[in-house]
Amino acid sequence: MSLIGRPTLGTIVLAASALLTAAGVYAAVQGEGASPAAGMTRAEQAAFVEPMLGEYCSRCHNDIDLVADLSVEDLKAGDLRTGRHADEWEKILRRVAAGEMPPHGKDQPTPAMRAAFVNWLDTSRAGYLAASPDPGRATIRRLNRIEYANAVRDLLALDVDFAGELPADNSGFGFDNIADVLSVSPTLMERYVAVAGKVGRLATGLTGRRGIVTTWQVPKDGSVQNSGVPAWNERAGESLPLASRGGYAHKYYARHEGTYEIAAWLNSNSNNETDRMDEDRVSLRVPMKAGSHRIALSFRRTLAPSEAVQVLRNDTDKVPVPLDKPVMLPLDVWVDGKLASTLSVPSYRMHQRYSQRNFPRDVHQVDVAGPFDAKGIADTPSRRAVFLCKPRKSSQEQACAARILTALARRAWRRPVGAFDMAPLMRIYAAEREASDFEHGIEAALEAMLVSPEFLFVVERDPAGAMPGSVNRITDLELASRLSLFLWSSIPDERLLSLAEQGRLAQPAVLDAEIARMLADPRASALTTNFAGQWLYLRNLDQQRPDIEVFPRFDTRLRQAMAAETEMFFTQVLRENRPVLDFISADYTFLNQRLAEHYGIPGVSGTAMRRVSLDPAWHRGGLLGQASVLTVTSYGNHTSVVKRGKWILDNMLAAAPPPPPPDVPALKAEHDGRQLTARQQLELHRSNPTCAACHVKMDPLGFSLENFDAVGAWRTVDAGQSIAAMATMPDGAKFEGISGLQRILMDRRDEFTRAFTERLMTYALARGLGANDMPSVRAIAADAAADRYRVRTIVRGIVASPAFTLRRVPARFKAAAFQRTPDRRLAR
Repeated sequence: MSLIGRPTLGTIVLAASALLTAAGVYAAVQGEGASPAAGMTRAEQAAFVEPMLGEYCSRCHNDIDLVADLSVEDLKAGDLRTGRHADEWEKILRRVAAGEMPPHGKDQPTPAMRAAFVNWLDTSRAGYLAASPDPGRATIRRLNRIEYANAVRDLLALDVDFAGELPADNSGFGFDNIADVLSVSPTLMERYVAVAGKVGRLATGLTGRRGIVTTWQVPKDGSVQNSGVPAWNERAGESLPLASRGGYAHKYYARHEGTYEIAAWLNSNSNNETDRMDEDRVSLRVPMKAGSHRIALSFRRTLAPSEAVQVLRNDTDKVPVPLDKPVMLPLDVWVDGKLASTLSVPSYRMHQRYSQRNFPRDVHQVDVAGPFDAKGIADTPSRRAVFLCKPRKSSQEQACAARILTALARRAWRRPVGAFDMAPLMRIYAAEREASDFEHGIEAALEAMLVSPEFLFVVERDPAGAMPGSVNRITDLELASRLSLFLWSSIPDERLLSLAEQGRLAQPAVLDAEIARMLADPRASALTTNFAGQWLYLRNLDQQRPDIEVFPRFDTRLRQAMAAETEMFFTQVLRENRPVLDFISADYTFLNQRLAEHYGIPGVSGTAMRRVSLDPAWHRGGLLGQASVLTVTSYGNHTSVVKRGKWILDNMLAAAPPPPPPDVPALKAEHDGRQLTARQQLELHRSNPTCAACHVKMDPLGFSLENFDAVGAWRTVDAGQSIAAMATMPDGAKFEGISGLQRILMDRRDEFTRAFTERLMTYALARGLGANDMPSVRAIAADAAADRYRVRTIVRGIVASPAFTLRRVPARFKAAAFQRTPDRRLAR
C-alpha cells in the first residue's frame, strides 16, 4: 500500500510542531515575546522568512551574482509545504546553522533570529517529509567484488577469498558499493563467468588433479638496514607461534587430498637481480586433506648481535671469495597450527659471486605446489553445503538435483523460489548430466546460478498495481538483503531469511534483536574493513610510501600495527556500543611494542596488539592521534596541513571545501634562501585571495596537528624551527595542538555526530544523500545524542529510516517521446 496520503500520528505531531515553532519565531522577531501563537498564515511566514533572506542573503545569492551557484530570489516560505527548492533550502539551513552564513564581516542576524530561522526551517522540512517521505531514486545495484566474495563464502562454506580475482570497483561518494557507479561491462561479465567456474569446481570438489603453484609475496622490509631496531627479531604476526621470529602465514585451499610441496624463498637483502636464486630456496612435502588450511613459516630462535652484523662482500670482478661458515637457523613449517617439519637454513647467503652476510634471514616468498598423488574427492564443508542429498540410483537424481538447487537458489537469490525460477537451472543440470554425471550437472547449474542477475544484482520489485512515483514499504525479504549488505557485506543467513519469509523481520522488537545479533557476529568485521577502511582512508595506507631517508624507522611491521590500531579501535566502539565521541577523544587505544615505541609510550612489550589506557601527556586519543590517519593525510617526506584539514572537514564535519581552482601553484619550501615551515609556506600561499577563501577553514585544523610528522610520530621542530601549533577558527575561536582541536570538535559534537551519521547512511543506502535525506540524518543524530551518542543508536536509526525501509516506484519509460513523426525521424 502506498504511504503517500496516509497521515499518521507522527506526521500530525511534526506538522503541528513546525507551525508552533514558526509562530514562536514570528512573535520573537516582532518583539511580542516567545510564546507561540496558535498558528501562522502564509503571509505571516513570508513576513519573517522572506525579508530575512532579502536582508542577509540576496546581496550575493541572486540571479545575477549566483555566488556558490545559489539564488534566493525565487524562494518563498510556502516552498516548505510543497517540497519545492529542497536543495536550496537545505543548503541555506546547513550554512546558516553552522554560522558560516552570512559571512564573517557582513551584517549578521541576532543569535535569536538565527536560531529561530534554523529551527523553523528544520522542523518545517521534517514535517513535510514525514507526510511525504522521499526514499530517493531507486537504482539497480550490483554486488561489488567484496560482497560477491563474501556471498560465495557464506553460501557455499568456501573459505577462499575471490575478491582479488575480480576487477576493482569504482567509487562514488567515498565508497565502492554505490549503485550508480557499479557498472557492468562485457569484460566484467567474462570475469564473473571465469570466477563462477572456479567457485563451482572448488565447492563441488570437481577440480582437476593437475598440480598448480600458488605464490604469496612477502613485502621486503627495509627497516633492518636503516633503523637499528631489531624488528627482525620479533614475532611477525598473531598467526605465528609465540617466541618465534620473522616468517609469514597465509590461508591455503587444498583442492584434493594429497601431498603438497611448501617452498620458502629466503631474502637476499640486496637488489632484485639476486633474488630467488637456487641457494635461497628450501622446501618440504607435507600431506594435506582437501579444504582450507593455514600455512605458516617462522624462525625458532633469534639472532645475537654478533651474528646480525651485515658485511657486504660483493665481488664485482667475479673473483671467488672465501666464505666463512654461516650459523644454521631452524625454520619451522606449520600447517593448521601443528609443526610439520623444521628446516635448517644458513644465516646468510652462500654464493661465490654474491657472497654476503645478510641479516636477517627471513622469508621473501612462499610457494605451495600440488597436489601430488591426489586422492579421491574429499568430504569438505563446501561439498556438504552443496550436496544435501546423494542419489543411490538414477531414478532419484532428478528429485535430488531439484532439492539441492532449490536450497542454493533460495539463499543465493535471497528469496523463496518456485518451479518457474528453477526451470532454467534444471535444464542446465539435465544437459550436463546427460553429457557427464550427476555431480557435474549440479556444478554446471551452480555456475549458472552465480552469474545470474538474481545473484549479481540486488533485485527489488514494485508492488503489483503500484503507480509510477508512488512510495511503498519494501518487503521483509528486501529488508533482509539491505540489512545483510549493510552490516555484513554479504547475503542473509538462514535465520534472517527465515524471519523475512515469515513476515516478522520488520517488527521493531525483532529487527532490533537481529541488528544486535548481526553486530555481534564475526561477519560484522565487514563494517570495519569496508566502511571504516574507506571512511578513514585506511585502504590507502598500503600505498603510502614514506621516504626512508627521512623516516628510517618506518617499516612494514609498523605500517601493519598502524592499521591494526585503527581497525581494533573502530571495532571496539562498534562491538561495545561506545559513544561515537570516542572517535574525537578517547582515553584508550590499541598498541604493540613497535607502535608504542613509535609513539614514545612506555610499558608496552611484545608484538601482540592490546588495549592501552592513555595519559594526556602522550598527545594521543581518538582518530586524530593515530598514526594511520596522520600518515595517509601526509606526503612521503613531509606533512600536509591542507590534506589533514580537508580530511577533518570531509570526514568529521561533512563540510568538504570546494575543489581547488586549476593551475594552483605548488607551495614554496624555500624563501630568500631559508627553509620554510608549513605555516610559513601557507602564509605565502594564502596571499592569493582566491586560495584564502578555502584555506581559512582548512588550515587551522591542519596546523593544530603539525606536532605529528608524516608518519604520526611526535615532534617539536620543523625545518630547524620550533613548531607553533596555534590556530584560529574563522569565527575567532583560538586553540592549540591536538588537545585544543579535540576541544573544538567536542564543542561541535552534534555536528560531528551528524557527519558520522551521514557517512554511515551513505554506505548503508549505497547512494549519495540528497537534501530530502538530511532531516532523517538530523533526527537520527538527535536520537543518538539523547542516548549518550551510542553508535548502535545510529545504526538502528538508519535501518528504521524511510530511506532504508521505503522504495519509490520508478517513473515509467515514456515511449511516446521516441515515436517517429512525419517531420523528424525521432522526437526527443
